[in-house]
Amino acid sequence: MTAQNVGAALEKLVAFTSKIEWDDIPQAVKTRAAFVLADDIGAMVAARAEPELIALQNGVAASAGPPEATLFNAMGTRLDRYSAALANGCASDWAELDEGYRRVICHAGIYCLPALLAEAEAENHTTADLLRALVLGYETVARVARCFTFPNLVLHPHGSLAAVGGAAALCALRRLPEDVTIGAISSAATMVLPGPYTHPIKGSLCRNIWPGISAQTAMRAVDWVGHGIKGLPSALHDVYADAFGAAPDAAELGEGLGEAWAISDGYHKVFACCQYGHATIEANLKLAQQADPNEIESIHLVTHEKARIMDNPDPDTTISGKFSMQHIAATSALNRSGGFEAFSAQVLSDPKVAALRQKVTMSAYDPVPGWPNDRPTRVEWTMKNGRQLTQEVMSARGGPDLPFGPDEIRTKIEGIVAPAYPAMFGILDIILALDTEALNASWRETVAGMTSG
Repeated sequence: MTAQNVGAALEKLVAFTSKIEWDDIPQAVKTRAAFVLADDIGAMVAARAEPELIALQNGVAASAGPPEATLFNAMGTRLDRYSAALANGCASDWAELDEGYRRVICHAGIYCLPALLAEAEAENHTTADLLRALVLGYETVARVARCFTFPNLVLHPHGSLAAVGGAAALCALRRLPEDVTIGAISSAATMVLPGPYTHPIKGSLCRNIWPGISAQTAMRAVDWVGHGIKGLPSALHDVYADAFGAAPDAAELGEGLGEAWAISDGYHKVFACCQYGHATIEANLKLAQQADPNEIESIHLVTHEKARIMDNPDPDTTISGKFSMQHIAATSALNRSGGFEAFSAQVLSDPKVAALRQKVTMSAYDPVPGWPNDRPTRVEWTMKNGRQLTQEVMSARGGPDLPFGPDEIRTKIEGIVAPAYPAMFGILDIILALDTEALNASWRETVAGMTSG
């Protein structure tokens, strides 16, 4: 019966999303979608110099078909839409600067956008078409994430959710019938990746490719459903509950539609690491105003469970550094920063940072309050002279409870894209203002303008 309930709830959700037009979406939600678009393109651009990513994208380009869509690598590369979705998807999470969904563990924006960007450019959709599909795909995959909750942090959502988000978003862009959309989403659910959460913590860069592989998978799932290749209506339950062991709640899929939009509960990041460590960085930056971090003897973190899982004092790759609470604490303290450079390969091997990592300990924050203060951290510095300093952050900035101002996000995006694409931010800024002419413009022409010069 539970599987039937989930299937019925998916039908209700798709019936709702299929009828939504751009003009039906509230203005504030449209603005949020534009910021997610701009922020996640910025995250793709930010990763352009990562050597492993360059090698991966060069390999994809070597076997790609005729050019249809742009790769945001500042090299003028255009590939077939499937290869572009794969390559941009792999870039989207590499720098750890992409937007995320705060209610549950889900980076819905980068689960939808790699496929959408490629398809919208290849088929010459408008910017408004792209943003509409982003809102609807985001709504779908965020509700799937809320519907199926896990008792522990075993699966990384980049693997387990991204194909579903990509399929839902692409169906919305193509304006496919409800039954076809349900079949495509169900099919994509059977093709998700059981990516272990331990992999990024232990330094495996394969985690970074999960959104890219899933974007390409999503596109194929949508293509093939027209040939009768589709999943069963019970697929979401069969995969997430029966196979993966999640606790299902069908109401999360089909209740309250249109009352509150999932994309409104997203968060933005200015720190280039897992969001679970952002409270630690904020506390460190405040403590650095009170004392010289070079005089720290040790650091103790009283923090939430999701942060304590990221326990690795010896990270050996940039991804493991971004998922190591010891490295997050040490580098943000000594460098007085949580930006991209604080998590570079050079800083990872810095002897001073490495030494301080060995002196970072953790214990449980108990009891942990409810949302949005469910990721708190108290940072305690012990100085070499014996002095004790403490700073507590209940909720890191960036989410709907403590959002960054629009100008702060604009500044972040401009700082990333301007060196690579001088014309990009000016065009994105016009889209952020929901300029009618920009929204009705061809996405293909918009991308050409952003990447020119």
